Amino acid sequence: QLQASGGGLVQPGSSLRLSCAASEFTLDHYAVGWFRQVPGKEREGLSCIYGGGEGTVYGDFVKGRFTISRDYAKKSVDLQMNSLKPEDTAVYYCAAQKFSACSLHPAWYEYWGQGTQVTVSS
Repeated sequence: QLQASGGGLVQPGSSLRLSCAASEFTLDHYAVGWFRQVPGKEREGLSCIYGGGEGTVYGDFVKGRFTISRDYAKKSVDLQMNSLKPEDTAVYYCAAQKFSACSLHPAWYEYWGQGTQVTVSS
């Protein structure tokens, strides 16, 4: 029900903008989180945005590099990623839950996208 897009292969120091949209509902009043996962590791929370508002939360390791925002025209929640590093290589997922509060814990969310691959390599 969610679709994450915008991943790709980029060089270190580059930027990417990921987008998350829902096919059967709009995300305006849903809390939305962005996560990433590499093989053999747990899924980690990057950032989330409050449902029905603009409040945001960031993981310590992405503060200052990643920005989450709503695009009301596209009905999406985007993750702008700057100054990408090789260690940012992962599958990136978005998730949604019809709450106002958001969380960086995967268990908070009911709806998940299929993931989009981000590879940072020279």
